[in-house]
Amino acid sequence: MTRVLRSALFVPANRESWVAKAVASGTDSVILDLEDAVPVDQKVASRELARQGVLELADAGVHAQVRVNGWDTGLTAEDVRGVLTGELPAEQQPEILLPKVRAADDLLRLGRFLRVLEGELGLQIGAVRTPLGLETAEAMRAAYDILRACPRAELFFLAAGAGGDASRSVGYVWSKQGTETLYLRSKAVLDSRAAGIAYPMVSSWWEIADLEGLERDARLNRSLGFRGMVVMHPSHVPVVNRVFTPSEEELAHARGLVEAFERAERDGRAAVVYDGDMIDRAMAESARQLLDFAASLDR
Repeated sequence: MTRVLRSALFVPANRESWVAKAVASGTDSVILDLEDAVPVDQKVASRELARQGVLELADAGVHAQVRVNGWDTGLTAEDVRGVLTGELPAEQQPEILLPKVRAADDLLRLGRFLRVLEGELGLQIGAVRTPLGLETAEAMRAAYDILRACPRAELFFLAAGAGGDASRSVGYVWSKQGTETLYLRSKAVLDSRAAGIAYPMVSSWWEIADLEGLERDARLNRSLGFRGMVVMHPSHVPVVNRVFTPSEEELAHARGLVEAFERAERDGRAAVVYDGDMIDRAMAESARQLLDFAASLDR
């Protein structure tokens, strides 16, 4: 079953004391980062810290991902081997986030390696997921094809922030308004939905202190079809969780809409006026999806 995440917080894997702070933030998921956030001379030692972080998150009931180093570093295989553990059942194994994916072959290669490790650990084949992070121009262009080709992949997030791999690869200049990445955001949502993935996320806000700007950006992302955001600071988590959690008013409207349509169906009608709007089967199904999303958050 696809996990429903409103928020995911990056934590450098070498900062073991930060895991507890991440849990306290209320984030739905923690990404333990072995890649950009860890100095080169600490990467090997940080594997064990990441594994301990995975266990700590499992104890806290918080979903875990680990961003490993890319294939070109020569560290990927040992990173993955170091963070998967026989101490946890399949449902608590961390997802493995491979950076700078350019083509489906990058994830398929990871999948072949995971198949071996799953056998060694006694896990069901395919138990470990490998979400697709869109950080390169090549992956952004080919996202749909990559998602369709890689059964372990779920579109996890589009990187659309400032000064990182995505902005360098595409060449845009980040702004608080986000107009420079509007097409990329819309395409990511379209590609994920077309590939059967309902809950895409985005990383698009980098101003730590500007929480009002973060909220505006989060509301834009929700209106585009994203269901959550990846953030870099614990103070961002409550804002993002609030924006991406359907309000009681929204849920009451959705329940009422569904009930009105079901009454109309029982009366032999396929459309009915509800709250001043003409509604039909498609609108009722959208309302049911919102209610299902909220129920998934509760679970």
